[in-house]
Amino acid sequence: MLKLDHITKVYQGKVPYQALTEVSFSVHTGEFVSIMGPSGSGKTTLLNMVANTDSLTSGKLFIKEIEPHLLNKDELADFRRTQLGFVFQQFHLLDTLTIAENMVLP
Repeated sequence: MLKLDHITKVYQGKVPYQALTEVSFSVHTGEFVSIMGPSGSGKTTLLNMVANTDSLTSGKLFIKEIEPHLLNKDELADFRRTQLGFVFQQFHLLDTLTIAENMVLP
């Protein structure tokens, strides 16, 4: 279902920062996975790669045998809408909307 193959992420700046270095693992249908580590260890960066909200520097990422990072903008938006779901630590609700309106917003 999810396969990461040597994922690397380098943030460019005055001093490049390598947040992930050749991370590889697979998650199969029905498995539950926890991502744990100290602050700054790359947990959020890894989740951003899986969510396709940040680009890979190198490596390959497959979700259901699809490489989302190779999709065009419209295909990626549809893929996110139909294939991905996240439960966040914080609710990320819009204060100006009701709970029901927040739920149907996507």
